[in-house]
Amino acid sequence: MTALPASLQSWFDARGWQMHPHQRAMLDRARAPALLLIAPTGGGKTLAGFLPTLADLAEAPEPGMHTLYVSPLKALAADIKRNLRTPIDEAGLPIRVEDRTGDTSAHAKKRQRADPPHILLTTPESLALLTSYEDAPRMFAGLKRVVIDEIHALAESKRGDQLMLALARLQALCPDLRRVGLSATVDDPDAIARLLARHPDPCEILEADPGPDPDIEMLVTDTPPPWSGGGAKYAIPAVLEEVRKHRTTLIFHNTRAQAEIFFHNLWLANDEGLPIGIHHGSLDRGQRERVEAAMVAGELRAIVCTGSLDLGIDWGDVDLVIQVGAPKNVKRLVQRIGRANHRYNAPSKALLVPANRFEVVECVAALQAVKERDLDGDPRGPGPRDVLCQHILIAACSGPFDADMLFAEMNSAGAYAGLTRAQFDACLDFCATGGYALRAYDQWRRIVQRPDGLWQLRDPRSAQRIRQNIGTIQDTDTLKVRWRGRGGAPLGEVEEGFAATLTKGDTFLIGGQIVRYEGLREMIVEVSRDAAQKPKIATFMGTKFATSTQLSHRIVKMCQQEDWPELPDHTADWLRLQREVSRLPQPGRLLIESFPHDGREQLVVYGFAGRNAQQTLGLLLTKRMEEEGLAPMGFVATDYATLIWGLDAVTDPRPLFDIARLEAGLDGWLAGNAVMKRTFRASAFIAGLLERQVGGQRKTGKQATMSSDVLYDTLLKYDPEHLLMQITREEAMRGLVDFDRIREMAARVGDRIDLLRLTRVTPLAAPLFLEPGRVPIRGTADERLLEEEVTRLLDASGLATVDAPARPVWRVPW
Repeated sequence: MTALPASLQSWFDARGWQMHPHQRAMLDRARAPALLLIAPTGGGKTLAGFLPTLADLAEAPEPGMHTLYVSPLKALAADIKRNLRTPIDEAGLPIRVEDRTGDTSAHAKKRQRADPPHILLTTPESLALLTSYEDAPRMFAGLKRVVIDEIHALAESKRGDQLMLALARLQALCPDLRRVGLSATVDDPDAIARLLARHPDPCEILEADPGPDPDIEMLVTDTPPPWSGGGAKYAIPAVLEEVRKHRTTLIFHNTRAQAEIFFHNLWLANDEGLPIGIHHGSLDRGQRERVEAAMVAGELRAIVCTGSLDLGIDWGDVDLVIQVGAPKNVKRLVQRIGRANHRYNAPSKALLVPANRFEVVECVAALQAVKERDLDGDPRGPGPRDVLCQHILIAACSGPFDADMLFAEMNSAGAYAGLTRAQFDACLDFCATGGYALRAYDQWRRIVQRPDGLWQLRDPRSAQRIRQNIGTIQDTDTLKVRWRGRGGAPLGEVEEGFAATLTKGDTFLIGGQIVRYEGLREMIVEVSRDAAQKPKIATFMGTKFATSTQLSHRIVKMCQQEDWPELPDHTADWLRLQREVSRLPQPGRLLIESFPHDGREQLVVYGFAGRNAQQTLGLLLTKRMEEEGLAPMGFVATDYATLIWGLDAVTDPRPLFDIARLEAGLDGWLAGNAVMKRTFRASAFIAGLLERQVGGQRKTGKQATMSSDVLYDTLLKYDPEHLLMQITREEAMRGLVDFDRIREMAARVGDRIDLLRLTRVTPLAAPLFLEPGRVPIRGTADERLLEEEVTRLLDASGLATVDAPARPVWRVPW
């Protein structure tokens, strides 16, 4: 058993503390090449990750960097710095701790490179930038440990892929480097361990006592939730009552727009003037910091927020978490629940507030999953190649490199362990020439091979431009919002597309305030105060989560129960009625309902594949219906179903669900679609084909879109198999259209498709008719309706019939 240095042991003794078993285990296994610690929120996992470092440095630390800490959030790095200062200062340890993020001054960054602290706290983007400098070997000389906090949050995105490639670079510089991952919520520890370890080395997994089950239930309200919608306005009185009963309440939402709406309605109902704040990523940094400071000081009774407060920052005396809207993902729910009672072996307290009737079922399914500690998560697949291209350019910035050694280095990063040499060489060629269709243009010839076989930057001056564009976060193009007048205080950001819809006098919500649009000046949205009108809602950037595969399966399984004592009466009665007049969905089968309504034939496909996949299914099925001679007119999708309306009833759905024909239809639809162009733009920026920052100036969204659209159209015409086109298709299929969920559904169902022909709308289908976001289809239905109208007019006039008009091309305005 490894003993703590006397100074640290005295610090523990003075506080009356003893190490938790998992903290002791981390200290004992300090020399393991890779360690993954899974410990509950409040369990001291961050201290556990740093104990070996503090023990090593306690006596006479050598100069230079000993430990690198990587966090997904700048604010978390700053919070950890404050927390680390406590044992260091109180134990009198001679240890320098500094953070380095986008908020660090240029002077401090320069000093850190020349004289690194013992412990450096940073983010994946800042670490990638550090590895791009020529002096990286000197800066990281002697580095012994890397601690990655909230590793589950990084493992699910390209930021994690970027981080693991940077770690591979550090491991090449420091062969004895040890890796530590920390997380409270991991659905597949073995997968995270494989990602963390240097391939093919193993990674040890330590799981702490998970502690007591959370105290979590659904909020009971006097008013039942509506049939559709996401605002949960009906629950405002009940939420306010809970706020009154607790010290500090975090009220989580899945989107920024929903948070703005809820905060506005909550404030209108807040007759007592309780101090309530709002926090999300589109608000001005100064406003977010004021809210954070007030939280830590205990000055706020409630904070309406989004994922910006998900992760492991200790935000003061939070004793209740409320999740408004179905959580969509059990792992995310557990993470948010952990913000309440942030202490080891103290149960977290949380309430779920379904926004509509169907979300009641989803919330109950999520509650059951949490109690069973059954987290969800889908495998991510191989590392994306646009991140790989960026890493090659980063390596070139740091100096000449050997391609064989770089390939071996990349193969050691978990997500890239299966990378073939041909795939690597294609990325290398892309960085050297821009690809076949672009090789004639010097601007895309960024690296060259020297006579000695090493690769280097073609123009050393390009290193600065490459560094300015390092990163994988692709924010939606936004414009700053400020109060009118020069020097007006900033409020936050709105999307360019939303700003383009505004005319003078329009009002919208931002930061919980109703503001009046006055005009656009120098790419700044200028506003004034206006509380007299009903506001529009700003369409803030942010992810609209889809219900996870596991949670969807739980919901379908719930539908097989004889009765539902765990559900409120209004929802249980709704499901019973569905069973009486139609059928409830069954595992391993696909339920489809067909019925007439409002003069049209309706088709409802209960795929339970998530919103993106159900939307894609609507696109593909309407195209297949056209091919089969049917006449669809439009569709709308939710997480659990797709509703299609048209002129003809579907009598045999099986031909519509031929997976090969669905995928072929998707390929044709994607080729010239705005979804594909948007995906291409993001990958082109990451891979370095396009630059967002030029000479310190950021391109506007319009400039970036024009450049990427021209490139996309050129490659589509002349080089459709270009590397970036391949990457774009992979990204679109995996993310925006979620075709893997459709494949999973097709494999699970096979030919077990149940079509029920009914006479009227069913209970389960009814909410779909209230769902926004309807997508019209222009095709044979328009033609037939026009023919019928022309025939009617001609018959009424006594004239002969004329030839039918030409059939229009099928397309969707999405």
